[in-house]
Amino acid sequence: MTQTRTGGQGKGPLAGVRVLDLTSVLMGPYATQIFADLGADVIKIEGPAGDTTRAIPPGPDATRGAMFLNVNRGKRSLALDLKQPAAREAVLRLAASADVFIHSMRAQAIARLGLDYEALRKANPRIIYANLYGYGRSGPYRDYPAYDDIVQAASGIVDLQARLSGGEPTYVANVIADKVSGLTGAYAVIAALFARERTGLGQEVEVPMFETMVSFAAVEHLVGALFQPPLGPPEYPRATSPSRRPYRTADGHVGVMIYNDKQWQAFFRELGDPEWSKDPMFASLRSRTQNIGAVLTRVAQVMETRTTEEWMALFRRAEIPATPIASLSDLLDDPHLVETGFWHERETDLGTLRFPGIPTAFSETPGAIGEPGPALGADNMTVLAEAGYSADEIEALLASGAVVQ
Repeated sequence: MTQTRTGGQGKGPLAGVRVLDLTSVLMGPYATQIFADLGADVIKIEGPAGDTTRAIPPGPDATRGAMFLNVNRGKRSLALDLKQPAAREAVLRLAASADVFIHSMRAQAIARLGLDYEALRKANPRIIYANLYGYGRSGPYRDYPAYDDIVQAASGIVDLQARLSGGEPTYVANVIADKVSGLTGAYAVIAALFARERTGLGQEVEVPMFETMVSFAAVEHLVGALFQPPLGPPEYPRATSPSRRPYRTADGHVGVMIYNDKQWQAFFRELGDPEWSKDPMFASLRSRTQNIGAVLTRVAQVMETRTTEEWMALFRRAEIPATPIASLSDLLDDPHLVETGFWHERETDLGTLRFPGIPTAFSETPGAIGEPGPALGADNMTVLAEAGYSADEIEALLASGAVVQ
């Protein structure tokens, strides 16, 4: 039996916006999760096998794993075999009343399906058409496949990580390239929607992972290479110092960020202004940055002399940013997250599920967490009917296999 589900929550700042989501895995679905959380009606268009992340365990079955359920919450599913002309026609028919079309295919692949920007613009001149893919299509890498690990390696992130691990290249323990690119895609589409409100014009948006992550890394790391000729290498030494790590205490570890002059002065006062605090390298942000390895090493030595609890009391008194090291398991019961209502429990056909909340808040148009990621094709009938298909036409699409039930 086909589920009846609602897309979007209808109250968030994107209420009334309809998104056709032809993305898969994580980058694109994370962008469209944000749209759904903020009230947009997101129609997730999947092929006969469904999104790859459906199969990533754990989950109640092989089609709805935890990652899929979370990153595709609040969306509706339409399953189409886009190799069939009737399925392509269904997308174009849906596009006529949509605000956004977003995909994560390489340029050649989406063109072969007949769903490039020109095709969608003919169906709807006001549509915002977003391309999310690995490399910008005007460069020589445009046809290379790209995943998070590949883009981390290509964009300098892995090399920067190696500075913290004795020279051994390592990935960030997070799919950071996918998610940063997804966030970038979300803000780019929302900016294009805002421009359309001003001009009435739709447009094409391009969000390549590689360029996005190079830009992301270069925010703080371009430094000396910003100038021509360069005044130094492209590397922010505080961030890449091997001494930049959580400090070991007498009984554990703490994360501490003693940064500005006021914080350093408060830190030394709490320690009784020891002789080593008078070393000129501690005098200013400039001198500390120039001697960052020695600065962090000296602090690490004194941190081992007290317990985590003693240090946390000192840092609270001195108003220095500090925290014990939390695991992801710790965060499930973190008192601040509990008090702010960050975690959302939802009773579903899969049992009780816990979702992370929306990190942004709106006083007048709050977003809301939708239902967990849908079963494949769960909303075929409803979505097609909304596009103007009659019951007989829908039956014909199902019989032909253009729509996958």
